[in-house]
Amino acid sequence: MPADRFEATYLIETPLEPARVAEVMAGEQSCGTFTRVQGETDELRRRARATVESIEELEPVNAPSLPNALLERQDRKGPWRRARVRISFPVANVGVNLPTLAATVSGNLYDLGEVSGMRLETMKLPATYRAQFDMPKVGIAGTRRATGVTTGALVGTIIKPNVGFSAAQTAGLVARLCAAGVDFIKDDEVCADPAHAPLAERIPAVMAMVREHQQRTGKHVMVAFNITDELDAMRRHADLVEREGGSCVMASLNWCGYSAMQTLRRHTGLALHGHRNGYGALSRHPQLGMSFQAYQTLWRLAGVDHMHVHGLQGKFAQPDEEVIESAHDCYTPLTDGFDDRVMPAFSSGQWAGTVPATWAAVKSDDLLFMSGGGILAHPDGPAAGVASIRQAWTAARQGIALAHYARQAPELAAALAFFGK
Repeated sequence: MPADRFEATYLIETPLEPARVAEVMAGEQSCGTFTRVQGETDELRRRARATVESIEELEPVNAPSLPNALLERQDRKGPWRRARVRISFPVANVGVNLPTLAATVSGNLYDLGEVSGMRLETMKLPATYRAQFDMPKVGIAGTRRATGVTTGALVGTIIKPNVGFSAAQTAGLVARLCAAGVDFIKDDEVCADPAHAPLAERIPAVMAMVREHQQRTGKHVMVAFNITDELDAMRRHADLVEREGGSCVMASLNWCGYSAMQTLRRHTGLALHGHRNGYGALSRHPQLGMSFQAYQTLWRLAGVDHMHVHGLQGKFAQPDEEVIESAHDCYTPLTDGFDDRVMPAFSSGQWAGTVPATWAAVKSDDLLFMSGGGILAHPDGPAAGVASIRQAWTAARQGIALAHYARQAPELAAALAFFGK
């Protein structure tokens, strides 16, 4: 790939000639509009126009995937042609500007009247361009160093109930979870700075328990405090976490935005735990939105350290294949020459019974395996819930069936009996 261009690949659906639509896309997202305008010289177009690099036509369909008022007014009929279109864009059009990069590769493309389907599938950047954006400051290796977990998956959990606890109650739960042996604890995405447990109270109360546990055992438990808010508040809360000896903050990426996350990244050396809640609105329809590869590319340019990928055999709508692919996206450097991998966070309906599928899919311990109910609802308590997950992980890595391994692991046996129903 030339150092002065980046690429995006799209899946389109249209009743028109795909090559014509591809040219509309290239023009719309660079120097053109629906007609050539004064000043749009050939020299300017050579310098600033996006270029259609390839078109791969796919099987057509008999009905449009999405409504389109313009095509309906024109009484366009099928077949509705589908194609994979690869377009390159001049780096100089965007510069080191993440919001504008996102607007360039997506933006008004979703509203084009020529299409009844538009999905951003992949992004590819030249190394010199990637180097100008933010990198993870903690990443996989730093998360392991902070928690002292040199091998094996990091076992984490989520504060439950999601909201409602006071700061003192939250701290009490954190103390029990630390004693239970977790490596990582995070707030729920809907609990940031509520009146009943404001961060100004919750952070010191929780970190007192974390420090006490660390002094007693030598183990630092990483807590991802949800500081989602306007930017000044996020910086203020990150500073408080740092003063209290914390190591991580969490933010809801889609609602904070690229600029806020970039500024937060540059402000703090804490691990940034990127929560993708709302991503389903961008991804669930196969002919609309964007794939996780493109999505996580943009957020990794903002410098996040962890990315949620959901969980295998979990409670959400994503198929396991998408979860697996998302995890491998996190493990893949964006360009050659940089270790900018981020740690995938597996969450949603996870328990000991979903460990074998997770290990089989990724064959890596470099992940956060987060279990809420699978730990907190274990019939013998949270410590047994944590033990059951670690036992399941050992069994999976050794290729032993959980039911067989459970004969020597009572916590795993109890989990299989209770959750396996």
